[in-house]
Amino acid sequence: QVQLVESGGGSVQPGGSLRLSCAASSIFNLYSMGWYRQAPGKQRELVATVTSGESTNYADFVKGRFTISRDNAKNTVYLQMNSLKPEDTAVYYCHADVNGYNDWTYWGQGTLVTVSS
Repeated sequence: QVQLVESGGGSVQPGGSLRLSCAASSIFNLYSMGWYRQAPGKQRELVATVTSGESTNYADFVKGRFTISRDNAKNTVYLQMNSLKPEDTAVYYCHADVNGYNDWTYWGQGTLVTVSS
């Protein structure tokens, strides 16, 4: 009933940029969409979220570098990633929260971002 498909991952050098996209196929309105990331051996962590009302939330480690945006009509969320660092290397997962209470959520398959020289 809700499917999330990420794209835009890849390999870049430090200081480079990538733009991730997540297209949602959903029969529900989605209160919040966003991005989480997980590196090997690490806990999955929030990167950024945006609500249907365009309210955004960013992790401290990406503030000033990443920008999340959303096209509600298309049910698509984007993550513009600038000034990438090696520690940004992770699998990035799209996330959707249907009702805003974190009890009705969906995950995408993930897209790999690798930042290295």
